[in-house]
Parts: sequence; structure tokens; C-alpha cells
Amino acid sequence: MLLISVIFQLIKRHWWKAILTFLFSIGILGIFLIYLIMSIYLGPFLDGTDRWADNLIIPTNIQLNNPIDLVFDNGERPDSILNLEKTTIDFQLYNSFQPGLYEYDFWINQIEKGTIYLKAYEITQNKSLSTDRLAESSSVKIDNSTNSIQKFHTTHSFTIYEGDWGKPYAARFEIWFKPDNGEKERKLIEKNYKIEGWQR
Repeated sequence: MLLISVIFQLIKRHWWKAILTFLFSIGILGIFLIYLIMSIYLGPFLDGTDRWADNLIIPTNIQLNNPIDLVFDNGERPDSILNLEKTTIDFQLYNSFQPGLYEYDFWINQIEKGTIYLKAYEITQNKSLSTDRLAESSSVKIDNSTNSIQKFHTTHSFTIYEGDWGKPYAARFEIWFKPDNGEKERKLIEKNYKIEGWQR
């Protein structure tokens, strides 16, 4: 109809009206084409589903742990963990109140003052997970001047954004330590877990 209007305006020699109607027609056509292309090519990514983990395979040739569920109503560690007595450095990951949200405990003996934080990687591709936020959101201040094992833990959850609910994959979690005295950061321990990403 707009094109017919352009022709009508040209016949009547209303040049400016014809030009403006033509440009408006081109704009409407462009918007329609952009919408059509986005629907065809980007539709699967715009339906609210994260496809990141769809084709990932969980390896069977590695030791893979499952995060322990926190007590839902108050987020406390289960008694099986609270009553544990560790004799070596260890790390335990917990499912928080939604898939993709996690907390952790860390046990270690004598160590200087500093901060621990996590790095995480999808195992089959060694792809870094939640790189921009994980170090800060998983950081915990520690200090143990004794030779006995002490437990340190997160007080709030951190998020793994890659993946979606119901699409588990294998991830390697590394505990890194940044000393307050300015010495070089170092990795303390790593452990593999089967996790899910947070549904956005």
C-alpha cells in the first residue's frame, strides 16, 4: 500500500511526499527483514534457554564429585559435614537454593593471612567459567597460625552462569590463595564436580 501511495504521489508530482513515503516504506521493510533474520537465526538463543552445555559430554575416566545439598530452609551445612574431622587439606562444594548457585568449605592447616578464591573450568574444553565475577564472589579471608586443620567457608552463594538447569556437565574447581604480604598467588587444591549453570 505504501508503494502504491508513492506511485500516486509521483503521478500528482508531489515530490517530497513521494520521497518521504518511499523512505518510510524502506524503513518498515528493513525492520521486517531484521525481525525475520533474527527469528530464523537467533530464535534458539532468544527463547530463554541457555544452549551452552547442550553438547558437552561428562567424562567417565575421571573422579567426579557431586555437590552436597545445603539444608533448604536455613542454608546450613548438613550434620554429616558439620561433624567431619579433616586431617588433610580439602574442599567441599555445596548446592545452594537454586541450581547454578553454590557455596563451599575449605579445610587447611598452617597458612599465612590472605584470601582464597575459586577458578573454575569446564573439563572437556578447559573453558574458564564465570571469569568476570567468580574470583570476587567466591573470595574468603583466611588465617591459620596453628598446625591443626581449620575450616573456612563462604557466607553467601556464588554463581556459575554457563549452562542451564537440568544440563549437568563436569567442572574443575581450583582454590587459589592470595597472600596479604604481596607474595605470588598460588593454587592450593583442585577438585572435579558435576554442576549445572544458573538459569537466567
